[in-house]
Amino acid sequence: MSESPILPVRGRPVRPSGRHRRPVPSQLPPEAPALVLAALGDATGTAAELAALIRVDNPQIQVRLAGLGEDAKELTSELESAARERPENATAAIVVPLLTGPHPVADRLISMAVAASGVPVTVTDPLGPHPLLAEALHIRLSEKSLARADRMRLLNISNPVDTPVDGVILATVGGENAAAEAQPTAVLLASRLTLPVLVASLDSAPTVADAAGRLRGIGAQRIALSPCVLGPEAAPGLASAAAEEIGAECADLLGPHDLIADLAARAYGSILSAD
Repeated sequence: MSESPILPVRGRPVRPSGRHRRPVPSQLPPEAPALVLAALGDATGTAAELAALIRVDNPQIQVRLAGLGEDAKELTSELESAARERPENATAAIVVPLLTGPHPVADRLISMAVAASGVPVTVTDPLGPHPLLAEALHIRLSEKSLARADRMRLLNISNPVDTPVDGVILATVGGENAAAEAQPTAVLLASRLTLPVLVASLDSAPTVADAAGRLRGIGAQRIALSPCVLGPEAAPGLASAAAEEIGAECADLLGPHDLIADLAARAYGSILSAD
């Protein structure tokens, strides 16, 4: 009788707090699991740049990158290769999805790849919600002059009257579950901006138009759209088109931000510290 496939073990460890705490030990044994970044689409662009940032900041980690494509075979191959370099039955890899929240397509493809590889693997949660994610969103807004700059990376305590906009829509992809999971990040961003921040989905409900209507209902006329999206998980131009439809300004996608790279390293390190 054939053995059951090894399915991913999802961990919800408590991530280290503190902006300057090192997310990963400075030295790791050779048999330490590989950090395998899993990206929707192919392993280029934002995903490749994030992998490069993590390698520079964490040379002690073996960082691998796999695009999920349509069948996740590239991820399967990376997991099998990582297992060949490690002791038998040891955890071969820690898979970190390059996503800010849950995504049904990515979740399915990652599960398929892990099952097909048949090797011991841990899959982390997405990168959000997290205070560093809210910080990165704040920075992207300020880069487009849609929020006051957070020069000291502290909470914004400016007078709301002086802010460039009256409200912000935090836009997600991945369906209603992703929007619900983004609520804590919206609260953190609202605290930083001292502005109302509502969550909307670019591919599901609640819609961007619904969120804009709610903000205008409480008197917010100048609205900014903040894509809580790295890049590969959304069609090009999707966020900017949604902003244009409601007459709002749009911040850039999160992309290969150093805080996103830090979050991915923290996700890996938190699994190590939990073992």
